[in-house]
Amino acid sequence: MHVSPLELFHSGPSLDFDLLPGSCSSMAVPTLPSQPNLVLSEMDKSLMTNIAVTAMEELLRLLQTNEPLWINTDGSRDVLNLESYENIFPRSSTSGGKKNNLRMEASRSSGVVFTNALILVDMLMDSVKSADLFPSIVAASKTLAVISSGLRGNHGDALHLMIEELQVLSPLVATREFCVLRYCQQIEHGTWAIANVSYEFPQFVSQSRSYRFPSGCLIQDMSNGYSKVTWVEHAEFEEQEPVHEIFKDSVHKGLAFGAERWISTLQRMCERFTNLLEPATSSLELGGVIPSPEGKRSIMRLAHRMVSNFCLSVGTSHNTRSTVVSGLDEFAVRVASHKSRHEPNGMVLCAATSFWLPNSPQNVFNFLKDERTRPQWDVLSNGNSVQEVANIANGSNPGNCISVLRGFNTSSAQNNMLILQESCIDSSGAALVIYTPVDIPALNIAMSGQDTSCIPILPSGFAITPDGSSKGGVGGSLITVGFQIMVSGLQPAKLNMESMETVNNLINTTVHQIKTTLNCPSTA
Repeated sequence: MHVSPLELFHSGPSLDFDLLPGSCSSMAVPTLPSQPNLVLSEMDKSLMTNIAVTAMEELLRLLQTNEPLWINTDGSRDVLNLESYENIFPRSSTSGGKKNNLRMEASRSSGVVFTNALILVDMLMDSVKSADLFPSIVAASKTLAVISSGLRGNHGDALHLMIEELQVLSPLVATREFCVLRYCQQIEHGTWAIANVSYEFPQFVSQSRSYRFPSGCLIQDMSNGYSKVTWVEHAEFEEQEPVHEIFKDSVHKGLAFGAERWISTLQRMCERFTNLLEPATSSLELGGVIPSPEGKRSIMRLAHRMVSNFCLSVGTSHNTRSTVVSGLDEFAVRVASHKSRHEPNGMVLCAATSFWLPNSPQNVFNFLKDERTRPQWDVLSNGNSVQEVANIANGSNPGNCISVLRGFNTSSAQNNMLILQESCIDSSGAALVIYTPVDIPALNIAMSGQDTSCIPILPSGFAITPDGSSKGGVGGSLITVGFQIMVSGLQPAKLNMESMETVNNLINTTVHQIKTTLNCPSTA
């Protein structure tokens, strides 16, 4: 039986960011009903173990060797010298033989992460927690089989068979799917290595031909609550269709799926995770009540669910349970739909597009996150100003925060609505500004520390990444804008043109207003 890995992803990873050790909600992931019944023989397990051990040996050499194996490009990442690599690791052939449209990507990056090593190992070896840790990169993740559970307490010698779907937050970039062996080994006291290598399991056939050579990370505990993490990504892809023009530099230079993206995202998310555990420090009040520690964590979890929902809604993952309605139209707007979880007769329309700006990611981020400039691009604000009424710091960067915004609107119905927004930017320049309307009673539920999973959200917003050009040290930005709207009383096959026109107009007007305000040509 041949099953695409994507057929397993009818239900997404847990969208409730609760990675506290021993947490129950962090494991609350829906079952995947289409998972085949895997029966692994002792011969299968022996073969998998041998492949994983060999992959670990190669990964450790990649992690610990510099020139001539690696070429430093810009101080923050290394690119593999393929000629040197093939001399050190000769192969009779690559994963699928040489083809004209096969492309190799291999990069290495390192950084200090604000989480101790054992917690990091635990999160990375758990498919649910790792997807929760990387919502902007991992569209779907599932452990198919545990070949070895490893040593009690530290995952040493644990070996899992997994499937993963990796994404770029854009409707213009295809996801990449892998069936991999993930192997964890404790190298010495306080140091672990986690290796990923593709395993061509006969029961799973990837729809996109992609192969992961030994990749992964080395995690070294620094005994002060921090860890040093060195990450290697090494993969080969068959491009079935050309990469969209505006993403060519980002994808072909290995930035879109490369090691630096994993490290910078990991650093930002671990700061967020640490902040989740700290007491509330906000001096801004909501309704005269300063958030309690429980209220703060509840709001942060709601905001994380919002971010994860947005990430799935704007990409090309099949893990969204969506039906593509119009594909990419003449403006490259992709519209998809799925049934609402909260409205019995409701459909959610998700519209997204990506465009280029000559401005730096930091400048675009500053413009979009600032409540003072919001009326210049927010179509739904009708030009009315907004005010920040609560703020939760979300990391060392002052731009990384969760905000509650109140709009000044004459409509009494609108006065009952607030805006929950999360803004963040990492060391690579990748940024998110994501928001959703929430009514005051629902927000009060969150502020009081209650369960927020029942609160309906329709996240919209922006994903910002460097364009990869970096001319003179400063490059432009790739912006993905996404909107979600509720359409009541319509069947999936009967979505009317009026609804389609509404989301298209929201997208196009927003893009036009951003370009106009930032003095960018409309054809850019």
